[in-house]
Amino acid sequence: MIVRHLSEIEDTEADIKTENWRSKRIVLAKERVGFSVHETTLYAGTVNDFWYANHIEAVFIVEGEGEIEDKATGEVHQLEPGSLYLLNNHDKHQLRPRTQMRTVCVFNPPVTGREVHDENGVYPLVIEDDETPVAG
Repeated sequence: MIVRHLSEIEDTEADIKTENWRSKRIVLAKERVGFSVHETTLYAGTVNDFWYANHIEAVFIVEGEGEIEDKATGEVHQLEPGSLYLLNNHDKHQLRPRTQMRTVCVFNPPVTGREVHDENGVYPLVIEDDETPVAG
């Protein structure tokens, strides 16, 4: 059994900070459970382009409001506490938080914590040395 608190992650290598967002990686690939879990905070007024070409991501909005745009269709969905979006087709998307948004994100395959978004907003597929990727 693993039990963690966010305070244990703050200001460690599992606490990733950018101008637009902060992601606390709570469960990572090294735990070998087939998914990773993050608390991500997106800052109000930012525009965030993402495309998880190598991962499936589910995001649950805990706090704040904003919108997500499907870059393939132009469809825009409003987000508020209690909303969930699932990027089940590796969807290119843009997140636009109106207020600070706090989310809980689940990735499959799990991230290692070493990934960095590239110029297209993509995380590369990085696996632990003895880990086999989980189909996604």
